Amino acid sequence: MKAKPTNHPGEVVLELNRRDEALLAAASGEATPSPFRLKKILVPIDFSDCSKKALQYAIPLAKQHRAAITLLYVVATPAYAADEYGGIDHTSLEVEARTGAAEALAALVVDEIRGEVPSDTVVCSGSTAFEIIEAAKRLPADMIVVSTHGRTGLKHVLLGSVAENIVRHAPCPVLVVREREHEFLAN
Repeated sequence: MKAKPTNHPGEVVLELNRRDEALLAAASGEATPSPFRLKKILVPIDFSDCSKKALQYAIPLAKQHRAAITLLYVVATPAYAADEYGGIDHTSLEVEARTGAAEALAALVVDEIRGEVPSDTVVCSGSTAFEIIEAAKRLPADMIVVSTHGRTGLKHVLLGSVAENIVRHAPCPVLVVREREHEFLAN
């Protein structure tokens, strides 16, 4: 920034360049524009307290960036074909699970998001991590906010980590919210 005198006493002309935009915004009381452009935030939900905590992180992010939130629930595809009494009607079980999940997601939008940001819900079936990654591609999501239960040892080996797979293969940045962590959300 350069200040140059004018022909009128007590007046100066300020010459600004691109680097001075933040200074000018601060002087005018405007917030400095964020370099991030978040329009769509994907929040996978399994209805656990941990996944609801991830939603609590996503809401202020969406408000700050004027972004929309998409809540996603994945109905896990069963790995078995029959029980000891014969075949299982997977189609009706899946329809029932999808219907229940859609109703629960709608309730979550009303109870947690409360119209503070634009939101929608998606229910799909399949492998959890794969479906979350595919949903992020389809939206396209600018960020995924996912929870992790922080399993370690044998549980991690046997159950795997959905969050870990998402971080490895997501087409966008991923914010992982741990079940037990230092809180930085303002109440």
